[in-house]
Amino acid sequence: MQSINIHEAKTHLSRLVEQAARGESFVIAKAGKPMVKVVPLTEADVVPKPSPFGFMKGEIEVPDDFDTMGAQEILEMFGLAE
Repeated sequence: MQSINIHEAKTHLSRLVEQAARGESFVIAKAGKPMVKVVPLTEADVVPKPSPFGFMKGEIEVPDDFDTMGAQEILEMFGLAE
């Protein structure tokens, strides 16, 4: 596996990223000491962010009288019931 010093990695980052994406892993070293290993992502690594909208679709049922639910009780609480 290829080892590249950090200065060279900064200088040639675009080329190195393309190389890693093609499956050619490499190590970035600082003063000759290996620091990180750069490897390509796999499908399993890229998990889609869940959508905040519709995540409960099919789990909750809204009753037809939703807009008027509890109306009588609210009127009674404020002394407005007829």
